[in-house]
Amino acid sequence: MNKVILHATDLDGYLTESDKLSLDKAQLMYEEAIDLFKKIDGGDADGIRKAKSALTPVFERVGRYLKEVVAKEQGIHVYSFETPQVQHGAASRLIAKLRDPRTSQSEFLYYVQRAYELLFAHVYGDKVLPRKRSIVTQTPVTFPVRNYAIHKIPNVDELIKNSVMCVMLRGALLPSMIISKEIQEYSSDGYVTPFALFRIKRDDTKVERNMDYLLDLDRSFFDISQLEGKDLIFADPMNATGGSLVTIVKYLQSQGVKPKSIRFITVISALKGALRVVRAIEGAEVYTLWMDPVLNEKAYILPGLGDAGDRLNGKDTEDNPRNMLQLMADYGTTITDLYRDQVREIEATVLGRNGS
Repeated sequence: MNKVILHATDLDGYLTESDKLSLDKAQLMYEEAIDLFKKIDGGDADGIRKAKSALTPVFERVGRYLKEVVAKEQGIHVYSFETPQVQHGAASRLIAKLRDPRTSQSEFLYYVQRAYELLFAHVYGDKVLPRKRSIVTQTPVTFPVRNYAIHKIPNVDELIKNSVMCVMLRGALLPSMIISKEIQEYSSDGYVTPFALFRIKRDDTKVERNMDYLLDLDRSFFDISQLEGKDLIFADPMNATGGSLVTIVKYLQSQGVKPKSIRFITVISALKGALRVVRAIEGAEVYTLWMDPVLNEKAYILPGLGDAGDRLNGKDTEDNPRNMLQLMADYGTTITDLYRDQVREIEATVLGRNGS
């Protein structure tokens, strides 16, 4: 079969000795939290109260340490480390809702949309302030005459007009559509990004230290000539190991593709995944709303939020996984109408490849 495989040992080869020490320290610090989790789950009322109270300073120490590590990395941008403190509460509340197992699928989708609105502003809008452009908007009010309003928005055309959305399938589909929609809405000419669709998955029969990442080229849909010299955007709710992104980019580079830039925009990133990406891919930038400290043996982020793909899209059956078009159809008319231009672009990408 036409597949590209990357091994976890290859990924770890990009990490420096200093990176490994930082990751080990983050692990030790998080183990304090794990000890408290055990007391919360199995203690009496007084023990549970004390353990919950003790969690706050532990997480504060972990947060300060992550900020200290990331401060040395020009390519890693954490919303809660770089924006004014007054904005942190909104991001923290979003992450809390996304983590909560009681959050329904429709709510999860809503909070992911909100998260990417914040991220878009951080990645693009904040870079051009105070440079803005005016837009004239017609309103529904017609008495005594038709009314119009003027609004000034960040002028991000120079940053977005060269963009291509690169979709690492399943959990990344809707986030990619959201970012593309934001680009369309902020651009002066309604620019709809092209899409490149990659079929990649982790081999979840293995543990994190020997994980394989499999890029299935026969079930991917992209025009490689459309990627040369472009600003490639990868949007995924979670960056756990960085393996899927590195596999795709290394494959493209092996085919002679030289992107202008690579941005990885995530809701939550593990420290290890962020470090792997910026070490493995020269010039790559990771943007995340929140950073978590560690991974478990199965390569899930801790404290994390579970399987973001399943929580966004619902679970597939093992013997009948849905393709891209089926996933979009299952979002329902509310979503497909909202992102209708993105849906048409994705359909054209899939059907065009099938017909070639």
